[in-house]
Amino acid sequence: MSEVESVRTGIRQFILQHFPLSQKREFTDDASLLESGIVDSIGILEIVSYLEQEFAIQVSDDDLLPENFGSVAGIAAFIERKVGSGATSGAIAVAKGESL
Repeated sequence: MSEVESVRTGIRQFILQHFPLSQKREFTDDASLLESGIVDSIGILEIVSYLEQEFAIQVSDDDLLPENFGSVAGIAAFIERKVGSGATSGAIAVAKGESL
């Protein structure tokens, strides 16, 4: 599994565990989480908190854009940009509880 796929899987699992509608509605990685009703604005803040803890990043107000948080794919791309291509494996290792 590639690093990006691993990040997507982690995000998808978080959404499935914390947002009950995600279990009742099928959604793809490109589906709009807000438009589908799976996540609301408060849910976005929960996702932000998860990302900050799991990937040791800071999400600013300027980062809270639909292209960054509208879908699983958008969130994964945002994480990749935020941690940088060289740091992705380290961030994923931290998220998995592994030592560097």
